[in-house]
Amino acid sequence: MRKYIILAETGADIPSELTERYGIYTVPMHVSFGAETKDDGSFPIDDVFDYYKKSGKLPRTSGCNVTDFDRIFDEIHEKHPTSRILYLAYSAVTTCSYQSAAISAQSRDYITAFDTKQVSAGQCMVVILMARFLEANPDADLPAVLKKAEEYRDACHMGFFPGDLDYLRAGGRVSNIAYLGAKLLSLNPLIEIVDGQLLATKKYRGTMDKAARKLFAEFIEKHALSRNILYFAYSPGLSEKTRKDIENQAAALGFQEIRWIQTGSVVSTHSGPGAFGVCGISQKQD
Repeated sequence: MRKYIILAETGADIPSELTERYGIYTVPMHVSFGAETKDDGSFPIDDVFDYYKKSGKLPRTSGCNVTDFDRIFDEIHEKHPTSRILYLAYSAVTTCSYQSAAISAQSRDYITAFDTKQVSAGQCMVVILMARFLEANPDADLPAVLKKAEEYRDACHMGFFPGDLDYLRAGGRVSNIAYLGAKLLSLNPLIEIVDGQLLATKKYRGTMDKAARKLFAEFIEKHALSRNILYFAYSPGLSEKTRKDIENQAAALGFQEIRWIQTGSVVSTHSGPGAFGVCGISQKQD
């Protein structure tokens, strides 16, 4: 009998083998193609890119609504009536999901919501680290669980290059994108997750392969990343050469658990094809 059941949005992009391994539940975010809205994860990611190519318009993304949470909360509670649901949320400043969950949870006293202030691979990393903590500490009380979640959240760092800046600009998720200017379309702007927000912080010249390797080298030093765990995020379209080069670089630097996290349709809508990101945790919380 598990004391806690973890729930996260599909936008966390958690690989299916990990949701199955740790018994993690996911609630779908949504993507709208004109008048048609589909659940994230229910269709091929390439549909997003094909729609943009054909229509010149980006699909619209949206967070989980109250009905989504009513459904998943009831499903989990029916299967695990004595367990507390630990909802490890997608950054609350970027989506309505957290607010929707709060409304749904008003009549349910078995739910605890926690804002990871992360998206995609960053949220995935916090979720998996918490799943491992709960597995190792099955009797931990709620204050201890939330303290550990705060520690992981504060130690987790993620940065990424969009594959196509048009997608990121059109998505409106970067608060200071305007300063980059149109000429940045030929560069690689670094987007970092800072206190839950996506901020353009730096620009890298050169090919994606060259920029990715430089970003990785600088990012691990800037945040003193632990060598125990490392996630790379990517959207379909990132070259195999870039993936191979960066993975070899990571292995040579002594990283142990290296995992590639493919962005789902929600994140890919804003990053475009061929995006690359790096996510790790500072050494004090490895």
